[in-house]
Formats: sequence, structure tokens, C-alpha cells
Amino acid sequence: MGALDGKVALITGAASGIGKATAERFAAEGAHVGLVDFSDEAGRAVAESIGGRFIHADAGEAGEVDAAFAECEREFGGLDVAFLNAGIAIGHADLDTLSDDVYRRIMRVNVDGVVFGARAAIRALERRGGGAIVATASLAGIIPFAADPVYDATKHAVVGLIRSIAPTLAPKHITANTVNPGITDTNIISEEMKAAFAAAEFPLIPASQIADAVLGLVTSGVTGQCWVCQPGRDAEPYEFRQVPGPRTGQAQGRMPPSVRAD
Repeated sequence: MGALDGKVALITGAASGIGKATAERFAAEGAHVGLVDFSDEAGRAVAESIGGRFIHADAGEAGEVDAAFAECEREFGGLDVAFLNAGIAIGHADLDTLSDDVYRRIMRVNVDGVVFGARAAIRALERRGGGAIVATASLAGIIPFAADPVYDATKHAVVGLIRSIAPTLAPKHITANTVNPGITDTNIISEEMKAAFAAAEFPLIPASQIADAVLGLVTSGVTGQCWVCQPGRDAEPYEFRQVPGPRTGQAQGRMPPSVRAD
């Protein structure tokens, strides 16, 4: 008996890398999987291999995202899990030479895609009476990443969004978490970069390890957490420090629980 027997899961960016590995893992655990991607041929191939349903959609287009969620619900009778995984990198280190078009392209996929996906997921999961949302952030979502600062900014946005909606979703029996991988062996990393990592004996994380972490987040019942994934280590929640509160006279105040960052 699988951990997701009879559950319905939708995965964005499901045609390759972490999305593909997670779709395969979810299907092995008994889930019905809707695979959402912009790449038709690769997406259909993965869907056929696991008995899932491929749904073409651009993660950066709100209408297409809403339609994808609606199609998944119609196909399988509801939704229990949304894995918002679609993302791109631009590999652009110098902000002063960044073009508007390149900036808009990464923002629409990495930030808009998660906002639109989370919005659609909340609506669908409310109809189901609860469920789980997981978004792919990155180690770059909690630390600086000078090699691609705009990518870093988008992943910080994902972390901030998901951690901020988690408390409001808890009463609706919906969990919201992020998975924060280090450098993972996917096609977001060029073959040249992979060769450089290999020459430096720097290990890349297999996508299957991230899929394990996503499954853990979906089934654990935790919420508002960011699970860091590094080679050779079990996934673990990142411990955010509490922000110092204001001073009132000699007393040091703290933010009320409804607005605190922890």
C-alpha cells in the first residue's frame, strides 16, 4: 500500500528533472498524477510512462494555470496535492546588463507561476477539504547566490510567499512548504557546468532525492517549513532566526504571533 494511494496530485514543470522524478515517485506511491508542462512531447512521454494525465500549460499565464487545475480536477475528481515546481534560471550575474525581457521571463515563471499555482491550488484543496502545497525554492532562496542574483531573488520570493500563507491555510487543513535543493542534476544546469562540477569533484544531487523530500513534506503534516536538501544528507527544515522585536521603554517587545516570521 502506497503513501499516496487514491490521492490526486498536480505537478508543474513535470516533464523533466525534479518534476519528472516526483511524478514517478508519486505514481509509485499510488497517486493519480496530473503533469503540467510547456513541453508537450516530453510531458506526454512521462505521463504515458506512469499512467498519468499530461496537461499543457504555461506556468506564467494565470488563465492557463487555472485551466490546468480545473482539468486535473475533472479528470480525477478532485485534488489533494499541488507541487509547484516549474522554474528556470538565466545564469546572469551582472545586474547592470540584464535586459527587461530576460528579467520578465524569469519572474513570470519563477514568481508568477508559484503565485498563480498556489492560488489555484488553495481553491481546489478547499473544495477537497484540505491537502498539501509544496513549492520548489532553492538553497538560493535562503542564502545569497552571486552567480545569478535575479534567480536568487525569485527563490527568496517563493520562500517568503509559502511561509506567509502557511498560517492562514492551517485552519483550512492545507499545509504549505518549500523544498530547497542545493545544486541538483537537472537540465537547468548546462552540460558545461556539470563537467566543471565533476572536475572539481563537487557532487550534484540526484532529482530522486528531491522527490523523496517532496513526498516527506506531503505526508508529514508539517507546514510553513523549508526543507534543505544537500548531497549525502537527509532533508531537514531550515531554522530561521527570530527577528528582534521593538523596544518599548526598558521592555523588549515581540511581534504578535499572527505577524511573526518564525
